Amino acid sequence: MTRYVGAIDQGTTSTRFMVFDHGGSEVARWQLEHEQILPRAGWVEHNPAEIWERTSTVIKTALAHADLTAEDLAAVGVTNQRETTIVWNRRNGRPYYNAIVWQDTRTDRIVTELERGGHADTIRYKSGLPPAPYFSGGKLKWILENVPGVREAAERGDALFGTPDSWVLWNLTGGPRGGRHVTDVTNASRTMLMNLETLDWDDELLELFGVPRAMLPEIQPSVNPALFGTTSADGPFQAEIPIAGVVGDQQAATVGQLCFRPGEAKNTYGTGNFLLLNTGEEMVRSQHGLLTTVAYQFGDRKPVYALEGSIAVTGSAIQWLRDQLGIISGAAQSESLARQVDDNGGVYFVPAFSGLFAPYWRSDARGVIVGLSRFSNNAHLARAALEAICYQTRDVVEAMQADSGVQLDVLRVDGGVTANELCMQLQADFLGVPVSRPVVAETTALGAAYAAGLAVGFWKDTDELAQNWQESKRWNPTSTEEQRESGYARWKKAVSRTLDWIDVDD
Repeated sequence: MTRYVGAIDQGTTSTRFMVFDHGGSEVARWQLEHEQILPRAGWVEHNPAEIWERTSTVIKTALAHADLTAEDLAAVGVTNQRETTIVWNRRNGRPYYNAIVWQDTRTDRIVTELERGGHADTIRYKSGLPPAPYFSGGKLKWILENVPGVREAAERGDALFGTPDSWVLWNLTGGPRGGRHVTDVTNASRTMLMNLETLDWDDELLELFGVPRAMLPEIQPSVNPALFGTTSADGPFQAEIPIAGVVGDQQAATVGQLCFRPGEAKNTYGTGNFLLLNTGEEMVRSQHGLLTTVAYQFGDRKPVYALEGSIAVTGSAIQWLRDQLGIISGAAQSESLARQVDDNGGVYFVPAFSGLFAPYWRSDARGVIVGLSRFSNNAHLARAALEAICYQTRDVVEAMQADSGVQLDVLRVDGGVTANELCMQLQADFLGVPVSRPVVAETTALGAAYAAGLAVGFWKDTDELAQNWQESKRWNPTSTEEQRESGYARWKKAVSRTLDWIDVDD
């Protein structure tokens, strides 16, 4: 009996497999981290083979620990880190190069040359994205130009490109033995190669980036009754299960948070922060540094669009305190350490490790810690890191309100950092609006499950999903307007210190 829906969540630092029941409650979960490969400053890579191995392992382990089999699943959904770029050989499944992660900045020069060539407006208008190292197009161009043999293989049709959803889907559906080369509109909309109006690869954009169309996956709706394929019987599920929903991670969280009406917004706190505002079937072109993107597409219905504010480094700043500085032993300790002080002691930390994303889009920026004195200690730095998460979110909220005219009355939040109660209280204080966390905080996987379940009729419609949403906790603002504005002014001053640090020409 198919009582559940499964969801693969292939993220930046780990891969998990989760199983949900009809009420949207978690039934099973297994999660494994994968290596963060840092060959040089600004470069971030993953091993695609390791990602696939981790994906297979978490599926088998989660099912085994919950005493489930694939026959218990009505369908499977997939969600993923979005702009990360993988190129592999269709005949043997071997990657030509490591996955170039969305945080990677090596394509600074490529996007700068496109801007200097007068192509920025075309890219923005057609793709909804500014030319920036964040997106897949530049990363794919770098691989084609720098990895021997890839361009020739691409021209022959042997080299395939995809974001991690495509890589996982291809392997799940058979790999070299007939695996399906597909993606969905949300992931395709993050490449700088898809036209937002036609929902297809755009010939002019492909020419600008020098990308052969033959290497690109087929673009499908996010909720796909025709299916993205079925899992291979000799794969980790050991059965043929329909893969019926694919949604990029931040759009998946939008679905998981049930932001189905124009004006509804959510903020996901993960490796980075990603705030999406549903704008309905209307495509809103940002004038204040945000992205226009596809929120989701259900079957043959019109796509729903969103404004997005993408922040590169939030939760990963806490990882940096743990792994690079060694001042905390785990993410939870960042809260207890930060609570040892009443304020930041004048210390501001702008973690622009990969430049600044929305709303600044400055690839020349790098991280700074300012306001240090002999009084400063590790607790001040931990608090400044939590505050940086919240101030960066305020930057995006300000831009979103300017673009849309929508004033937030509550911010729906999800993701791992929402377990940090001090951080969520700071977020409410810095925004001056309540912050609401649902019972199921890991809404990326839940959104992928909802997409797959809607496609196969496990859930009837979005109204039925709405019955599943429950608030776990709400944080109300306690700060005064004067406190909010004075702190924000100092934050903006700290941001100004990050700029013009990297010379792209060098």
